[in-house]
Amino acid sequence: MRTLAIECATENCSAALFEGDGMSLRLLGGYCERLGRGHAERLVPMIGELPDGGRADRIAVSIGPGSFTGIRVGLAAAKALALAWNADLLGFPTLALIAAQIRDELGAVPLGVANNAGHGEWFVASYAADGQCVLPARSLPPGDAIAALATHAVTGSQAESLVERRGFGEAVPAWPDARAFSLLPAQELIADPHPAYGRKPDAALPGQKRGA
Repeated sequence: MRTLAIECATENCSAALFEGDGMSLRLLGGYCERLGRGHAERLVPMIGELPDGGRADRIAVSIGPGSFTGIRVGLAAAKALALAWNADLLGFPTLALIAAQIRDELGAVPLGVANNAGHGEWFVASYAADGQCVLPARSLPPGDAIAALATHAVTGSQAESLVERRGFGEAVPAWPDARAFSLLPAQELIADPHPAYGRKPDAALPGQKRGA
């Protein structure tokens, strides 16, 4: 069985193809690029550059939190390919993937994750040494984010800022990479993926306040 993993909820855009059953996966090929913008233009060609055009029996896609546009681009591509290939569709949280990447590097230690959320806020989440989520992802002002994360080790795009302002701990900056999908704990896989934006939309209908 082959699994195509897609992650484009942050500044990164990545796709990877794995072979194997369950979570015993072998990486066949993958790409990860720091784009900032332009995920919609790059993602599908990136998948097409994978072995066999990325064709897989199972597709796993990041559901966020992160960029509204990036999350929608990833989910739309994953759903379209799942339909075309008659593949199973799964989702996974963006911050859980980052935590899994760094847990592989540091070992089984508790981890906090702090990622840019826009509008001066950070997405934060916390994970136990075994990978269990103990603080679900939420968007907070930096002061509240600092108070929410007590772990010594902090990762994510805002790890250095958080540790510096907090005054203690170890910062391990990281961005999500689909090539690390095989490190993700099985309990983080979501059978019916929907966007997890982590905050309210920037845009609003006429007569509504932003975020209403």
